[in-house]
Amino acid sequence: MKILLLEDDVILQEIIEEFLQEKGYEVESFFDGEKALEAIGSTRYDILLLDVNVPNIDGFEILTYLREIGNTTPAIYITSLAGMSDLKKGFDLGADDYLRKPFELEELDARILHIIKLYRLQEEIEFDGMKFIPKAHQLVVGDETIEMRQKEAQVLEYFVRNSGKIISCDEIIENVWDDENIPTHATIRTYIKNLRKMFTKEYFDNIKGEGYRFNIV
Repeated sequence: MKILLLEDDVILQEIIEEFLQEKGYEVESFFDGEKALEAIGSTRYDILLLDVNVPNIDGFEILTYLREIGNTTPAIYITSLAGMSDLKKGFDLGADDYLRKPFELEELDARILHIIKLYRLQEEIEFDGMKFIPKAHQLVVGDETIEMRQKEAQVLEYFVRNSGKIISCDEIIENVWDDENIPTHATIRTYIKNLRKMFTKEYFDNIKGEGYRFNIV
């Protein structure tokens, strides 16, 4: 479980980082919002812990941008902003939780565990000798771990959970994409083509005029 921590209070950052590492989490910490955003763009994190008042790009701006580009990584605000308007703003921007400072470290851990359970971040789906970890965007085939793009993982997850059912491109779009970023059927076919390349066996049946069927052995 990989966590990004954005906190510009040096002492508090060290305390939180050490606590979370003792709990078994992998933590990458940042003081600067711009650096944190760069890291999010190049690294996959399971949870974001965001302070608001940090240098260069504040926590509200970061989450606004991430949600606009379709990044759905769960986020918890940890901030000294205690006003109801700030709380409401945080949730309106797409935060999953909002923790006011000062707080008990065990409360932070409890909220992280709630997020993990809510989004099934550690769930593993095994089929035909392989292991698929949807929220980590990973497919483990033998000793090889295949890193997937977020949408590839979401499309595969939908097929796996509906194994044996004929699924149309429209159904995939309706259940995987939001209304603001609707792809074409050609885009869906490209995703399925990419997924096929990840397997040594053929799991996708092309049902002419209807869609696709994913068959788990």
